Amino acid sequence: MAIIKKEVEIGGKLFSIETGRYARQANGAVMVRYGDTMVLVTAVASEDVKDDQDFFPLQVEYREKTSAAGKIPGGYIKREGRPTEKEILSARLCDRPIRPLFPKNFMNETQVIAMVLSYDGENDADVLAACGASAALTISDIPFDGPMGEVRVGRVDGQFVINPTHQQLEVSDMELVVAGTSDSIMMVEGEAKELSESEMLEALRFAQTEIRKIVELQLELQKEAGKQKWIVPEKVIDENLKNDVNELALEKLKSIVYSVLTKEERSAKNKELAEFVKTSLAEKYPEQEKVIAELLHDMEKELMRQRILTEGIRLDGRKTTDIRPITIETSLLPRTHGSALFTRGETQSLTTVTLGTKNDEQLVDGLLQEYTKKFMLHYNFPPFSVGEVGRLTGVSRREIGHGNLAERSLKQVFPAEDVFPYTVRVISDILESNGSSSMATVCAGSLAMMDAGIPIKAAVSGIAMGLVKEGEQYAILSDILGNEDHLGDMDFKVAGTSKGITGLQMDIKIQGISFEIMEKALAQAKEGRMKILEIMNQAIAEPRPHLSPYAPRLITMKIDTDQIGLVIGPGGKTIQGMQRLFGVEIVIDEDGTVNIASPNRENAQKCKEYIKKLTATPEVGEVYEGVVTKIMDFGAFVEILPGKEGLLHISQIDNKRVNKVSDYFKVGDKVLVKLMKIEDGKLSLSRKEVLNNSEENKQKEKQQ
Repeated sequence: MAIIKKEVEIGGKLFSIETGRYARQANGAVMVRYGDTMVLVTAVASEDVKDDQDFFPLQVEYREKTSAAGKIPGGYIKREGRPTEKEILSARLCDRPIRPLFPKNFMNETQVIAMVLSYDGENDADVLAACGASAALTISDIPFDGPMGEVRVGRVDGQFVINPTHQQLEVSDMELVVAGTSDSIMMVEGEAKELSESEMLEALRFAQTEIRKIVELQLELQKEAGKQKWIVPEKVIDENLKNDVNELALEKLKSIVYSVLTKEERSAKNKELAEFVKTSLAEKYPEQEKVIAELLHDMEKELMRQRILTEGIRLDGRKTTDIRPITIETSLLPRTHGSALFTRGETQSLTTVTLGTKNDEQLVDGLLQEYTKKFMLHYNFPPFSVGEVGRLTGVSRREIGHGNLAERSLKQVFPAEDVFPYTVRVISDILESNGSSSMATVCAGSLAMMDAGIPIKAAVSGIAMGLVKEGEQYAILSDILGNEDHLGDMDFKVAGTSKGITGLQMDIKIQGISFEIMEKALAQAKEGRMKILEIMNQAIAEPRPHLSPYAPRLITMKIDTDQIGLVIGPGGKTIQGMQRLFGVEIVIDEDGTVNIASPNRENAQKCKEYIKKLTATPEVGEVYEGVVTKIMDFGAFVEILPGKEGLLHISQIDNKRVNKVSDYFKVGDKVLVKLMKIEDGKLSLSRKEVLNNSEENKQKEKQQ
């Protein structure tokens, strides 16, 4: 097979896709390169479909080889293990835009694998992997209605940047990952520093221009290297069966769809109807239960969508812009540092906040240099939240994705370290779910952080928007239900403050949407977001003035960098001694910032004063309260500052003659002394000078 390579300039850099050199036994394989970052992406599909397969088994995996960045994995096991959160999130960025582009009837098991083989430290491989997934599928014989392209968008100094480097992202006020076809947007994921809706649309239009180039490049590659696509057989269903199901179920199902029911009531009635239809047709159509269930599902979908488009009425009786009732409670859990219960309709998040110290920061390792995170949000979706039984086997990809979206939305308002030096962990436990639990997490997270007394810049709310589209007719839905997500065409989540957008995620089930729909969806989302913010502000309008009594007290101070070793001491002896003495936790940064944490603020303050003295420079003429450390015939040694001793000579103890030092002091006594001079690092102290000054002051007081 000949090696074929196509190149195009994207964001001022060369973007290339090559096939024919690597992984030639896969149905499709490409190497994508941008700068010196290279990703190998393969696509393989089973030729046979399992009997009675009624769903599309697509698996997308993304893996980063540490060798790509010239690194060896840390820890005891020197090979890559289970995927990191970064790898899981990157896999989702590949999966979500390609999934809607497979034919509806294609049920063959399909696997896409992306491996990062070279990493230049500047260009992230995740968007390259998504482009590679599309390219590998496009040139393969696997049915695929692509291609699509994916780019990252930043904005530096007011100018949009395509595929910004990590260094540029650090100073960017937005980060969006946008996927689309040549004429429409398919997926958006990102965060921003309170951007307006018009700025967000401008960024999406900017992305679309570059996406179009990537799509055209793949089509050029397909012309030269593409294989003949498999033919997907049309699913044939007996027309008589369709008519019989329609006759038995249509009116009954219409009654269910048009009734205002709870999620459980609707589910129970649907099950009852399905059982009735299956039993009634069991003799005439044996072994057709799955087909009957599919027909009923499609019928419910059609009825729901038509009612929305023709009447503007939804399953729960709401109009398209209505938001479900919201209730909020805070400070529910007495021993947590902050808590909030946010309930919107049948979706409920119980969110807690825990404050920690520098030692609680999360260490993140990967292709980049190790770094730490001081703000973390973890989202949990237990099976009871949807009334089901399930195994608790670990965190799912969905939980990681939803938690990441909420974290990105809230971190934009998190205070700077010099304002609030705590490490913060937010946990959202979804107790009920019927639509948009990730946006409930954003709202509950904002409320819980305020309840914890974290001085966040502003409250953040979130809302999920839906879409029903038939031809040119469409309706945008605010605050969607689970069924509206399942039976609709879009799940568009928008989070932000009253000033602008902080988090964004969009997935669609159709092949792209127009900018007109995007603009209307963003405007409608803003209206809903403002309503939710108003309700949130009624519950808690600003952060609590005080932290929980159970939260650690954190005091920060600064020392010179050349004094860090002094505070730590040989083998850590000094710092460990202070931690035991005061019952605190001390962390010292490389720049000399000292963080002192303790459940007791008084102990933390005492420790701070001790470190101040430890790092202080003795000044001639100053009076110190010292401690006698040793008695000698010629005087006493007195520690005036931690680790700094001076000699109090016998002649400087009193105004009268002193015969024995032990007549005046014993080890451990406190004594006021004045530092008279420093010679060759040796300190000379005087108690006599302190006594004389005291007598002079008394005389002055008498004269006055």
